Amino acid sequence: MFRKNKGRYLIKTPTGYESFQGIQKKIVDSMFTITFVDNSFIKSSGKHLFLTDLGFQKTKDIKVGQFLTGKLITSIDSVNGEFEVFDPVGVKNHSTYYSNNVISHNTEFIGSSATLISGAKLRSLSFFNPISSIENVDVYENPIEGHLYIATVDCAEGVGADYSTINIIDVSQVPYRQVAKYRSNKLPLLFFPTIIYSLCRRYNEAFILVETNNIGQQVVDILHYDLEYENVYKIDHHHIKGQTISGGFKRASNFGIKTTKTVKKIGCANLKTLIESDKLIINDFDTIAEMNTFVRVRDSYSAEEGNNDDLVMGLVLFAWLTAQSYFRDATNIDIRRVLLQEQNMLAEEDLVPVGFIDDGRKEEVLVDSGDLWTEKGYLSSTL
Repeated sequence: MFRKNKGRYLIKTPTGYESFQGIQKKIVDSMFTITFVDNSFIKSSGKHLFLTDLGFQKTKDIKVGQFLTGKLITSIDSVNGEFEVFDPVGVKNHSTYYSNNVISHNTEFIGSSATLISGAKLRSLSFFNPISSIENVDVYENPIEGHLYIATVDCAEGVGADYSTINIIDVSQVPYRQVAKYRSNKLPLLFFPTIIYSLCRRYNEAFILVETNNIGQQVVDILHYDLEYENVYKIDHHHIKGQTISGGFKRASNFGIKTTKTVKKIGCANLKTLIESDKLIINDFDTIAEMNTFVRVRDSYSAEEGNNDDLVMGLVLFAWLTAQSYFRDATNIDIRRVLLQEQNMLAEEDLVPVGFIDDGRKEEVLVDSGDLWTEKGYLSSTL
């Protein structure tokens, strides 16, 4: 989440009071308390940077006996859980500011190194409070009659580790909009299909794309065969084209999609384009928080250690889906063509307009042996 400052406040820095872009809010899984010799203290996440006698260091790497801006550390305590932290972003002229009389590094670096979405875009994303929040379902827009909705589903075992998630996206027009989300790591797997069924029926019998790499196949089978939900996407497997959305008329068609390297690569590339070009609007805080820690790992992308990416992976599958011809035909929206048209418009606007130069001289006509001539050449004959 990011809230713009809009020039209303200044922040104290080593060079005086400076302006800053805004405040970024995140959820972290641990909180550190650093206590100094004068009994003052400061709290932060383990990844926050402070200026120590050894230079800038992350909180989790700082030791008792070191100095923060000349203040001796006497104790460091940490607690695991779920905590909100707030950091200034974009401090003008440099990247440091004072907090509790010690120098901190602002969060300019967050999202600017190795994240899928650019740091500048991540800092501009804003979340909205849900209009309702009941049993892990956050609703940002109520269903609208006649609108088409897509649900992407990521399944987990419900034992307190990874999250089972549902993203509901309104695809009736561009930009696409995230209108609801479900997220829980405590729900037993056998109950998850009922949640999906109930939420998707509410949103005009939304079409469902389920990730089936691990336990998702059991979920999609219950949805289709037990709950008899019809709008579940089927996938064809081709030895050259790979996985494609289909009408499900082939024998080899299966419910749900497996997140292969190819699917993830295409989905990540498309998601980056959709988010950074404002063609997919994200309303949910948890989703934006996951984007901030969805980083490059070797030749792919995943959550940083200690974080989750279940909501983001649902968006990766949605982004993959938008490139499918079956999706374009169903929505009558070709997102590639929309983006190309915008790029062409921007290119035309950047072109220098054609101009004409008038040197002030009038065109002269010369008569030579009955022929008419101008400065541009021969015109006609009088004969």
